[in-house]
Amino acid sequence: MSNKIKIIVGLGNPGQEYAQTRHNVGFWLLDELAWQWKATFKEEKKFFGEVARVAHSGGDVWLLKPTTFMNRSGRAVAALAQFYKIKPEEILVVHDELDIPCGRIKFKLGGGNGGHNGLKDIQARLGTPDFYRLRLGIDHPGDRNLVIGYVLSKPSTEHRQQIDDAVAKSIQGLPQLLAGEWEEATRFLHSK
Repeated sequence: MSNKIKIIVGLGNPGQEYAQTRHNVGFWLLDELAWQWKATFKEEKKFFGEVARVAHSGGDVWLLKPTTFMNRSGRAVAALAQFYKIKPEEILVVHDELDIPCGRIKFKLGGGNGGHNGLKDIQARLGTPDFYRLRLGIDHPGDRNLVIGYVLSKPSTEHRQQIDDAVAKSIQGLPQLLAGEWEEATRFLHSK
């Protein structure tokens, strides 16, 4: 696994009505990262999203927030990756994860999509599941019939704090990820 991360994608839905919902934790992380890295997002129609380019010690890193709505996230990811000839294993997708307790983080390469429509579309557009995922736990409502309403609603104050803490910890672990120090990054991100 010697590939370097060249695109960090945050998944979410565009628009104020979704800005504070659980499904937008990928956007939350990218907004915080852009602020810390002093990067500015710019709407790029040809990439179907908001894009920022950051000069990093290992080379340029692209930040991408698709504006296609969650279910079509792959369109933006594939457009940016194809244009800059970036391989799937050089892409990190940050997204909400129902199957992880709120505030916990999991990092992995490849795997299934767990019914996450954003991941499903990215896999379909890239033609492979072999991209990195940074999964931010949001808890599960307990009944699969409640999932859509749950992910599209605001978390409680306590849950929001746990998610914000996970976002901060994820950003702390990014230098290791960007350096390709996968084991060290995984240990740090998975620790409580």
